[in-house]
Amino acid sequence: MAKQLPLKELHVAAGARFGPFAGYDMPITYPLGVMKEHLHTREAAGLFDISHMSHIEVRGPQAANLISRACPYDASVQPLRTGRYTYMLNDQGGMIDDLIVSRLGDERFLVVANGACADKDLAHLEQISADFDATVTHIPRVFLALQGPKAAEALAKLIPASGTLVFMQVTELSDGTFLSRSGYTGEDGFEIGLSPDAAEDFAKQLVSDPAVEWIGLGARDSLRIEAGLPLYGQDMDEDTDPATAGLIWAVPKDLRSGGAYVGAQALAEILAGGVSRKRIGLKPEGRAPVRGGSVLFAGEAPDAPEIGIVTSGGFGPSCGHPVAIGRIEKSAGAAGDRIYADVRGKRHACSIEKLPFVEHNYFRGG
Repeated sequence: MAKQLPLKELHVAAGARFGPFAGYDMPITYPLGVMKEHLHTREAAGLFDISHMSHIEVRGPQAANLISRACPYDASVQPLRTGRYTYMLNDQGGMIDDLIVSRLGDERFLVVANGACADKDLAHLEQISADFDATVTHIPRVFLALQGPKAAEALAKLIPASGTLVFMQVTELSDGTFLSRSGYTGEDGFEIGLSPDAAEDFAKQLVSDPAVEWIGLGARDSLRIEAGLPLYGQDMDEDTDPATAGLIWAVPKDLRSGGAYVGAQALAEILAGGVSRKRIGLKPEGRAPVRGGSVLFAGEAPDAPEIGIVTSGGFGPSCGHPVAIGRIEKSAGAAGDRIYADVRGKRHACSIEKLPFVEHNYFRGG
């Protein structure tokens, strides 16, 4: 049986249409519809309920050591009140999950895990914690994301301190609210972790702002594909290493040849041997989207060699054309080249594009 969001009734009242995602009954779209929800987020401010994501606190004298064992970076040098994109690897170098890890204090970190991975992430961190003087605790929260060019103005009316943050900075309020200037759309925005008791009133206040509309998972997906942002379970998984997924940039160069983190030896061997596939953007010709799972070929002819796969795909309302993310053999093509996706047994022409499809608009100060 699907899990229910704490604010389920609020979404019902807003006219949400629900569907299954990450074990939850999630709002897929609202009365605006996916296209208008997407464009509203790019032009004003969209509010997403992302409470399927899990908050895990790592606390104690060796909290940084634990994070550095679980993730491929040195958490002891992570600045206070910053978030970092990273991931946890298995012993084979595959990705257990991709994460945002925020440093809240000298001995406190917050791990934000994907909804479908929450249980295995918590178990993995608890297992590692046996070797360190640190505790691992799940924190029940409502998690909201406010995204778009008018997000900062809307949030400042409720949380004036939010305006002092720049991209990937975090803070905690006196009532325990967690606030991060980050998101999953390519736009400026915030992610807000609230106690379940305070969340409903807070959300109602936000959507009372004329600039703010509820946005569902349908638009969240098209927004993140346009922004070239990967989704765990589609663009990477436990059988995919970070280099093949196009995410090796998140590992400091001095840790790519080894380290104390889980999977270090395997990742070093993968990199030493050379990665055989690369991550690409794809622009399908015409208006029909090419979906994740479509096989990619070097040519249109039936005997053209298979060269890769589409991992995510859909229509990009801001671009005005279909957009997709794929992985192909490293030597199979470069930006501007044409390759072909199998769509219901027919070859569909696509051009290889550089990611992202839309420029990121993160607020970095100034």
